[in-house]
Amino acid sequence: MNLRNIAIIAHVDHGKTTLVDRLLQQSGAFRENQRVAERAMDSNDLERERGITILSKVTSLVWRDARINIVDTPGHADFGGEVERILNMVDGVLVLVDAAEGPLPQTKFVVTKALKVGLKPIVVINKVDRPDARATEVANEVFDLFAALDASEEQLDFPLLYGSAKQGWMAADPAGPKDRGMAPLFELVLRHVARPTVEDGPFRMLGTILEANPYLGRIVTGRIFSGSVKPNQNVQVLDRHGGPVEEGRVTKVLAFRGLERAPIDEAFAGDIVAVAGLPEAFVSHTLCAPEVAEPLPAQPIDPPTLTMTFRINDSPLAGTEGDKVQSRVIRERLLREAEGNVALRISESTEKDSMEVAGRGELQLGILIETMRREGFELSVSRPKVLFQHGPSGELLEPIEEVVIDVDEEHSGIVVQKLAERKGELVEMRPSGGGRVRLIFYAPTRGLIGYHGELLTDTRGTAVMNRLFHAYGPYRGEITGRRNGVLISTDQGDAVAYAMWNLEDRGPMMIEPGWKVYRGMIVGEHTRGNDLEVNVLKGKKLTNIRTHAKDEAIRLTPPIRMTLEKALSYIEDDEYVEITPKSIRLRKKLLDPIERKRDERRKETERV
Repeated sequence: MNLRNIAIIAHVDHGKTTLVDRLLQQSGAFRENQRVAERAMDSNDLERERGITILSKVTSLVWRDARINIVDTPGHADFGGEVERILNMVDGVLVLVDAAEGPLPQTKFVVTKALKVGLKPIVVINKVDRPDARATEVANEVFDLFAALDASEEQLDFPLLYGSAKQGWMAADPAGPKDRGMAPLFELVLRHVARPTVEDGPFRMLGTILEANPYLGRIVTGRIFSGSVKPNQNVQVLDRHGGPVEEGRVTKVLAFRGLERAPIDEAFAGDIVAVAGLPEAFVSHTLCAPEVAEPLPAQPIDPPTLTMTFRINDSPLAGTEGDKVQSRVIRERLLREAEGNVALRISESTEKDSMEVAGRGELQLGILIETMRREGFELSVSRPKVLFQHGPSGELLEPIEEVVIDVDEEHSGIVVQKLAERKGELVEMRPSGGGRVRLIFYAPTRGLIGYHGELLTDTRGTAVMNRLFHAYGPYRGEITGRRNGVLISTDQGDAVAYAMWNLEDRGPMMIEPGWKVYRGMIVGEHTRGNDLEVNVLKGKKLTNIRTHAKDEAIRLTPPIRMTLEKALSYIEDDEYVEITPKSIRLRKKLLDPIERKRDERRKETERV
């Protein structure tokens, strides 16, 4: 069959998933009367809520007797490890760029990889219907980006389309015509993207996407480079260096048909399919016939840069809101996650009843925690820590990120100052139109933990920040952490409004009246640098004297609302975030105040 394999790459929120929706609709993959959710490719609840793609997915459609396999890729840097491997599976890429924002860090990151692999891009300027669209300028910016990334003459001569995926049209001109729908894009893909090159020889396929299925076991998706595969066929799995991993039998071969995966009798070279029945096969492994000795070249998996401790919830309120609380259940869930999420590394911790989880960034780890709490898990997690490396001379190296911040000119000073405090180095500053500036920094990952919320406060919500792993660089020294201490509950019970009102001058609260608290739980932020133990259970003393002043209704200042991301960046090394399906609480690692004092004395002795 006439076959094409393409990937769609773009920065987060530039419209990849919406574009795929329109292509599926206009190719007839959905019936006219079929009800399909908006952003059908984002199947995960969190993907829909946050408007981001977390997992790579493959879909397939037929246009005029040609089958087009489309891979929708993540646009966020924390999931960027998937993108590189996917590019080895396709023969062409659609580079999708927002007509107002232009190319951003993730666009640059993925385009670099695509050009290196030798793919010839098609550029689509999306969202030309935006009131602040500047389609022609953005097209020039894309050309400049390609030139800066050492694109070949052939790659620089890219075809260009303008349009609006939301409105469902593409054209060679920003003004239209709009009546042909997505047809110009389909025609361009068939004309510009080469048919898959097929090699002679026995069956060989490179594992690219991994998932764990409760019925079929481990499913490996990838492109077949040579030969064909059928159910019940004997195959072997080789690692990146050619070492044997396992031998087994394929139980099912699944092909992509629209949004569905359908079992087929045989799949041939050039196609992208999913194979079940090989429990040890992993991303970057070669699935092949038993006589093959050489593996297919594969991208190594990106190293994690952050690690966190996931442990049981051992607070006095443990087990009151969730039904999955045992360390064994948490451990099994994390190991199951690692089976399908190649960017995570799970290992046993030195602490009792806990696991170390390493990943690419705060967002990736935050999404794992949010998914687990929705499944009914209760757990406590530590502050994210950066994974350091050692250079050739033994020097300490830490992960450095490229940070691009678009902000109104009036707020640029505070952004530069705050990132300088966090050891960020300003490398470029240029106007980006409409009274805004684009600031580019190289900043250590350590300094960026929890900065996003602070940035939005400093810029009144007008700044847009994008981050991308740059390289491991020399350690940049100490970064000052939280300056304020915390208010710690001295007892267990229900918080009382009167007690909280009396404590308002000590600092803002993080709880509301009636909330359950326990000894060692953090209930507010102290106005000073030290921690303070407070009693939030103390009720009003009753007297027989009635005065207007005494009986006034108590009005409390609204508490600090702790989201998961905010809580993870707020806590210090001696604190945990307690996470349940209903609550996010902050607590000290050691709940007993005597034990905390003993631990503090021990640390001071060690410093001396």
